[in-house]
Amino acid sequence: MAREFQRGHKAKISDLTAGTDLYVGVQIAGPGLAIDISCFGLDANEQLSDDRYFVFFNQPKSPEEAIQLLGAQSGDAESFRVTLDRIPANIHKLSFAASIDGAGQMSQIGPGYIRIVAGGEEVVRYSFTGSEFSTERALMIGDFYLKDVWRFAAVGQGFDGGLAALLKNFGGEVAEEEEPAQQAQAQAPAGAPGFAPPPQAAAPAPGFGAPAQAPAQAPAPYQAPAQAPAPYQAPAQAPAPYQQPVHAAPTMAAPMGVPLAPPAPAPAPYGQVPPPAPAPAPYGQQPQPSYGQVPGQQSGQYPAQPSGQYPAQPSGQFPGQQPPPYGQQPPGYGQQPMQPVPAVGAGLAAALQPYKEAPTGARWTPQNKQLMRVDLSMGGQAVLARQGSMVLYQGKVDFSYKGAGFAGRIVGNATGQEMQLMRCTGRGQVFLAENGTHLHAIELQGDGICVSAESVLAFDESLQHEVRRIEGHGIPGGALFTMLFQGTGTVIVKTHGTPVVLPVTPTTFADSNAIVAWSAASQVIISSQVRLRRNAYPGHSGETVNLQFRGAPGNFIVVQPYEV
Repeated sequence: MAREFQRGHKAKISDLTAGTDLYVGVQIAGPGLAIDISCFGLDANEQLSDDRYFVFFNQPKSPEEAIQLLGAQSGDAESFRVTLDRIPANIHKLSFAASIDGAGQMSQIGPGYIRIVAGGEEVVRYSFTGSEFSTERALMIGDFYLKDVWRFAAVGQGFDGGLAALLKNFGGEVAEEEEPAQQAQAQAPAGAPGFAPPPQAAAPAPGFGAPAQAPAQAPAPYQAPAQAPAPYQAPAQAPAPYQQPVHAAPTMAAPMGVPLAPPAPAPAPYGQVPPPAPAPAPYGQQPQPSYGQVPGQQSGQYPAQPSGQYPAQPSGQFPGQQPPPYGQQPPGYGQQPMQPVPAVGAGLAAALQPYKEAPTGARWTPQNKQLMRVDLSMGGQAVLARQGSMVLYQGKVDFSYKGAGFAGRIVGNATGQEMQLMRCTGRGQVFLAENGTHLHAIELQGDGICVSAESVLAFDESLQHEVRRIEGHGIPGGALFTMLFQGTGTVIVKTHGTPVVLPVTPTTFADSNAIVAWSAASQVIISSQVRLRRNAYPGHSGETVNLQFRGAPGNFIVVQPYEV
């Protein structure tokens, strides 16, 4: 039975199937849209360092044929064959993407999906619709990525621009426009339409098999209605199933960004003649200032004045104030001019737009610097959060007390690392915050991090946590201990202000009251600057005891601009 993925879901391929010779099918319903589906083979820096691993309609396979474009079959608009065992070591990610060729945007598409089939059996499917997107013209659907083993992630992220912009985003180059005759010769098919299957397709390796027939829930091919609305016209012949269009190589004839037209000048008040528009300067030259205008000054601006002075104004008129319309008296001395009243509700949607909930398919999502959202329906595990940190939740969520037990309370009280936690379970979204502190989601993949209990807001229940002692003596405030988090999951760390992350070197020191976290492999010792002759001086610097960090390259510390 196929597993249904949501946006942001990830899983090891070995947990989905034992096979490594896989069929990947993509279907997107796009009435009146020409949709290209392609695969990008990216390196460790997520860049297309080798153009031969851009598999699309003009390049249907990679050099060693580990990635092959198979065309439309089994109810899928496009399909691929991916043999993970044959992918070279320099390729760390396969990103499957769709783009619109011509006019249109992703909000116009209908239902779509990407699915993985192993040995003729569908093992995973990620579905999406156009209502999840806006004006984007490309879509990153799903990824195969290498992280100790091959994994699959349902991405579902829109991308501004079409195929050419997506190619440039991955570091590829866009070919120039070719002559029509050359394009026609390059695109001439040999036999059946579409790309011919690779030579070994007739005898596939064991374990690979496309689905025998389209599943019952696959969307039916699009058929135009009898009265198609303009400008779309239904073809005269009977509608055929969706077929991948044949295109030329992607071209870029003009820059992606279209310069915005300058704003129209405000109309002159009644009874006044508007000033003539200045003539445009020749290309590559600065425009000449008009008579009476300071060079570099825009029309309608006052020239720079000495501090505290304004240019001369007519009697009874404020600096920068326009003369009153014809037939009206200017305001008297000491009176403010009447300001226009904005239309009620005209800007309400625009005013609230910056504060809307940030949509994403990830389990942990920062809504802003001080607010974190966790989707409990993703991952299937509970979240442990600091008591009282919930500010909002949606869906069916249960909150329960999470005790540390008798031994845990004894250790917590003795070390200062006691955490009062609540357990959040259910299917819904919980929003967490505390005292306006900045929140940071740190994902652990089998590694560890040391964080003071005071700096922890929440974490996945799957993480192992214990109190670790810092070697040394004399740390002020009794901060001789810290919390060690290990395993696979996410821990939310809070800071006062924006922190800085520094690599660990033999000369790295930090104030014990400002340090927030450090890598678990770092060695921490006490560094004291107390001297024997200090008593001869009144007072001291206040920086007598610090923490010194040592470790191999790759270790780090996190310091906040605040001392607890």
